[in-house]
Amino acid sequence: MSGTDTLERKPSASANKVEHFDVLVVGAGISGIGAAYHLKTQNPDKTFVVLDKFETFGGTWHTHKYPGIRSDSDLYTFGYRFKPWVGAPIASAAEIKNYMNEVIDENDLKKHIRYQHRIENASWSSETDLWTITATNLATNATVTFTTNFMFMGSGYYNHDKGYTPKWKGMDKFKGTIVHPQHWPDGLDYKGKRVVVIGSGATAATLVPNIADEVEHVNLLQRSPTYFIPGLNQNELANLLAPLDLDPMLVHQIVRKRILFDAGELTRRSFEEPDVLTAELLEGVKAFVGEDITAKHFTPNYRPWRQRIAFVPDGDIFQGIAAGKASVVTDEIDTYVEDGIKLKSGEVLKADIIVTATGFDLCVMGDIKFSVDGKPVSWPDTVNYRGMMFTGVPNLIWVFGYFRASWTLRVDILGDFVARLLKKMDEKGVKQVRTELRPQDSNMPLLDWIDSDNFNPGYLTRSMHLLPKRGDKAEWMHNQDYWSERDEIPAIDLDGAEFVYS
Repeated sequence: MSGTDTLERKPSASANKVEHFDVLVVGAGISGIGAAYHLKTQNPDKTFVVLDKFETFGGTWHTHKYPGIRSDSDLYTFGYRFKPWVGAPIASAAEIKNYMNEVIDENDLKKHIRYQHRIENASWSSETDLWTITATNLATNATVTFTTNFMFMGSGYYNHDKGYTPKWKGMDKFKGTIVHPQHWPDGLDYKGKRVVVIGSGATAATLVPNIADEVEHVNLLQRSPTYFIPGLNQNELANLLAPLDLDPMLVHQIVRKRILFDAGELTRRSFEEPDVLTAELLEGVKAFVGEDITAKHFTPNYRPWRQRIAFVPDGDIFQGIAAGKASVVTDEIDTYVEDGIKLKSGEVLKADIIVTATGFDLCVMGDIKFSVDGKPVSWPDTVNYRGMMFTGVPNLIWVFGYFRASWTLRVDILGDFVARLLKKMDEKGVKQVRTELRPQDSNMPLLDWIDSDNFNPGYLTRSMHLLPKRGDKAEWMHNQDYWSERDEIPAIDLDGAEFVYS
């Protein structure tokens, strides 16, 4: 079966039948499939099901169809620790789906997944120590019901149904086509057209070089620059090890450790020597486009890693700019006009197609309506335990990955944690676990979920009011530091005072 094939669906529960599973996983993307693997291999005595509203697995890698869609971090660390990656470090969506499909097939996970199941409500009852989940089978439009002891939230962090596009003046006057990359239409004809791509992140950097050869011209319009790391789409250490005929898993582990060491150094230097690191990052861009373009269009006004840094394979966007196939414009939009965009400088960028690569909207907990003992859960009124559990909400784990490292690294860490927590509950003979503030936390200040001075992408700053609170102690924050969490989370004392069992 190819990575683009739709997996066959197991018949869903009928509207009158309630199915029970020990664990219910939400989402069949990179997080949900990882969660399923860890449940199957570490808790083989537990029954589980994975529910996803789409017709196949993949999440982002299924829903995003724009030209050139690819990872912005290496697959040695974005891939799972248990499944060797053998391709180029930066991979296309199709390659990632092939990889995920192999994980599903090799571990017999297909039978555990229900597609086209959109979860509507999840309600916890302390009388039964169960979650009751109501979902819609989108294939039949029937309402189906599940109960579960434990929920494993792998639904991702943004709204798949609607991308974020700011409302600019005059948009209704534009005579051409406006497209958000998240909703790239089938058959969009951009050959020979004038295209403006609005944005400065990984999506814009991916899209521009992948259409540059076919359009009349493409302008990358950005309000402010961001950091990129251009480089060859290959790993020197993997290339060095290739002729040695080593076990692919051994190569995967070695290369993965090296990449994580280097990434840790990059993160450390972004805090300890930001000016030196900035100069080095800009030198990589100058090698393609020269000093003037780098200074004008690719020199951010913030230190590295306050927003995500995308790797640009083979410097493709910079090659396109250097060759004159694409241009970059740093300015702000005044208004849309009939034939393009008028900038605040007065310049008009002519366009037949405008692509708003302007990000997405955060989706907290899959937009599912949660309640505990009949009371709706308000996530901003909870305190987040290590970015994965919530005060007052029992038997639930939330996967939210890393900004400065590959998302999937946390999937593996939390997969281990859930396996250990479920075993601890069985040892104690309890059905419920939740986290609560301890006596020593009574006067702890409650802050925004993440420090925006530390990391401040738009989708977070726009949605901070929807997120839980954090404290000023390690237990009550998602520190976004893989290099500390890889040691701290496995060492968590499950008998600690913050865990309440019943």
